[in-house]
Amino acid sequence: MSGGLVENIALGFSVALSPTGLMFCLAGVSLGMVVGVLPGIGTLAAIAMLLPLTYKLDPAAALIMLAGIYYGAAYGGSITAILLNLPGTANTAVAALDGYPMTRQGRAGVALLLTTIASFAGSILGLLVLALGAPLLAGVALRFGSPEYFSLLVLGLVCAALLSSGKPLRMLAMVVLGLLIGTVGIDPSSGFNRLTFGLPSLFDGFNLVAVVLGLFGLPEVIRNAGSIQGGMVRARDITWRTMLPSRDDWRRTPGPILRGTGVGGFFGALPGTGGTVATFVAYAIEKRVNRQPERFGDGAVEGVVAPEAANNAAIQTAFIPTLTLGIPGDVVMALILATLIIHGIQPGPAMLSAHPQIFWGLAASFLVGNLLLLVLNLPLIGLWVRLVSLPYRFLYPVIVVLVCIGVYSISNTVFDVWLVVVFGAIGYFMTLLRCEPAPLLLGLILGPLLEEHLRRAMLIGRGDPMVFLNRPLSAIFLAIAALMVLWLVVAAFRAARRNRRGGIMPG
Repeated sequence: MSGGLVENIALGFSVALSPTGLMFCLAGVSLGMVVGVLPGIGTLAAIAMLLPLTYKLDPAAALIMLAGIYYGAAYGGSITAILLNLPGTANTAVAALDGYPMTRQGRAGVALLLTTIASFAGSILGLLVLALGAPLLAGVALRFGSPEYFSLLVLGLVCAALLSSGKPLRMLAMVVLGLLIGTVGIDPSSGFNRLTFGLPSLFDGFNLVAVVLGLFGLPEVIRNAGSIQGGMVRARDITWRTMLPSRDDWRRTPGPILRGTGVGGFFGALPGTGGTVATFVAYAIEKRVNRQPERFGDGAVEGVVAPEAANNAAIQTAFIPTLTLGIPGDVVMALILATLIIHGIQPGPAMLSAHPQIFWGLAASFLVGNLLLLVLNLPLIGLWVRLVSLPYRFLYPVIVVLVCIGVYSISNTVFDVWLVVVFGAIGYFMTLLRCEPAPLLLGLILGPLLEEHLRRAMLIGRGDPMVFLNRPLSAIFLAIAALMVLWLVVAAFRAARRNRRGGIMPG
């Protein structure tokens, strides 16, 4: 077991430390920091815009670059959250609660240094969980059949809907809509056209990249075009001397980092939660266990390092269910999953044995990328602050042009560009209606896989749906999903009853 692990680690570093691996790792983390620093673009939109580029790349290089963008944005987002009270990503919003008060107290350098240390520590500990836990989970999942996979996919979609930040019923509706969109195209079993309306461009279904760019890229541009202004704030001069923490700061740091890493490692591997939930939970735990909770919100070091460690640990462990089970932990992981499928690689327990160079190369690149971020993050703070002062009106036309060029380059058809426009309008109105598009994308990506395992399971059971309940693991997954939906219904009923009582009671 240990010899195999050592060989796999050596294989991973041979991929990550190759000239190609290093180049795309550096490109990914650098782009990620830029994306994290600039408010209004977002990690998801950046990865979506770069998806067309991965068509021409080796699968390992493509994943290394996209993953670098993902965790690089976590580093970059914390910089503007602390210095300017402008979180670059949703995951770094918690860092501003105590990070920005530290800046106002003249301790911005300390906050940035401790944030970098917490991010690095959380990433490395999360990487250890990934390297040790993924093979074990894959070994268990090798025993899965189609009934178990179908039930697990159902559970993942229910979790994604119920654990999202929006209203659960709306999120469930988005999942169902995504499943319906995923049925468009030629039925792989019968050969009949489904919902194509006679358009040859839809015979292979909707172009995934066009849908992603439409749902996430254009709405971000539309929403932020008139609201984000550059040059409103300037960071103070930060020297290496001002970055040195006090003894009290060092004393307060290790415990929150370890607790935050544990929280992030747990929530990162759960479908539908990811780093955003992990950061808020880590912050709440630190405030609860601290002897001086009144310090939080007024520059507490624990309130900065714990969420940062949780965020970066969650990013690493989110790859565990994505690569070993084919179940994405969040919408960014869904794009990683889509990248593998585009390259003809089926994520799942067999991936570690069929494509070990991809899995272990990606894992090794996490260590390389985080070391690069540790070296690049602090010296470039002045550049990031100047970058965030750039007026957004100069950025969004460039983003729109890149979106159109990227989607057109995939199949050289204008139809895909129109798809981006149509889904961009749909995505924008979904945000106005407070319907998150992320569950829709998960339904779209997992829908064909769900249908495939449903048909296989029904063949195994000779048409008897009891095949899903006769297999213990499958029955457990479905029972958990049913209990979650039942809990949602009961909670909604109780809330409605409280509202009615509140309307009757005077005052």
